Amino acid sequence: MAIRLAKRDDDFAETHEINVTPFIDVMLVLLIIFMVAAPLATVDVPVNLPQASAEPAARPEKPIFVTFKADRSLAVDDEVVTRDNLAAALDAVTGADRTQRVLLRADQALPYGEVMALMNALRNAGYVKVALVAIEMRSAP
Repeated sequence: MAIRLAKRDDDFAETHEINVTPFIDVMLVLLIIFMVAAPLATVDVPVNLPQASAEPAARPEKPIFVTFKADRSLAVDDEVVTRDNLAAALDAVTGADRTQRVLLRADQALPYGEVMALMNALRNAGYVKVALVAIEMRSAP
């Protein structure tokens, strides 16, 4: 006794194709991620630092300025000093309180190495709280 099963035309046939829709979705997401991340990975080398747009810090009642002019002369507040007398002039102004903040104003035309040498001289004198002063950059409204 044999049973014959009739074959219907409405049966689903097997397909041997890959569904590429999820693959395309993943590729589009990766494309968007790389499009956003690529500009963030670039680094610009040219540097022009003398302007700052950050909010200025609160100024002390009587700030102590060390000014380094383009002609390589130094001044503590308004008094011109030599590099050898810098520590003594700062001690006289601060009352030998080396925990006070010193604001360094350096001319834009000075080489970076000379400004760093002055900062090292301030550190060797015991003044480690040194802040650099820049012109505040205002954005156009």
